[in-house]
Amino acid sequence: MISEPELEGGAPFVTAEVLTEERPPRPPRGRRPWLWAFGGAVLASAVWGAGLYAYGAGQRDEGVELGGYRPVEELCERAGLKGLSVVLGKRGTAGIGPFLDEPVLSESSCFVSFGEGDREQGASVTYTLHKKADPEVEFAARAKYSDLFEPIAGVGEQAFFGDRGEDGGTLRVLDGQAVVQIEVHRNYYEDEDGEMAEAVGPDLSGIDVPMTQDLLALLAALKK
Repeated sequence: MISEPELEGGAPFVTAEVLTEERPPRPPRGRRPWLWAFGGAVLASAVWGAGLYAYGAGQRDEGVELGGYRPVEELCERAGLKGLSVVLGKRGTAGIGPFLDEPVLSESSCFVSFGEGDREQGASVTYTLHKKADPEVEFAARAKYSDLFEPIAGVGEQAFFGDRGEDGGTLRVLDGQAVVQIEVHRNYYEDEDGEMAEAVGPDLSGIDVPMTQDLLALLAALKK
């Protein structure tokens, strides 16, 4: 057995006070630091997303500048075609083609006759208003594809003419978001024998001059 002196002479008994060291102060109660960081990132992302949405909405609201052009269904009412009347004869009947009016573009067309009987000639007008896309990037390529090779200065931003000689011609113009085309062609009629015959009439070579005058007047009328 171990006697009391041995207990007294042995190693000193370590008390709880010796084993206990001073502990560092605890952080203040509340959210943990990583939660604060996560919350800040979420908040920043939300603010950035809201700003991006507002910017995009603003862009959509602004739309494309149409330069005063607007959709027109009754196109022949705007197209006076007075220059062609001088060359081809009195303006006669007119008809309208299909009318398209969508958020991305609008398009209308019409057909007009000039002269009477076997001297009747025809003209067609087409008006396309691009409300979203820029037609300039493909205008020259499409004109070339349609055999419109001759550039015409002083009409819109770009203009090309395709000469058909005695059979007429086609003039196509780009002005901002609008593309307008006038085409002059010979008409055909049914003769006494029931056969289709080509109408006789003035020589249509050089028709680009009155067509240019009429297209300039039409561009102005489309903005009214």
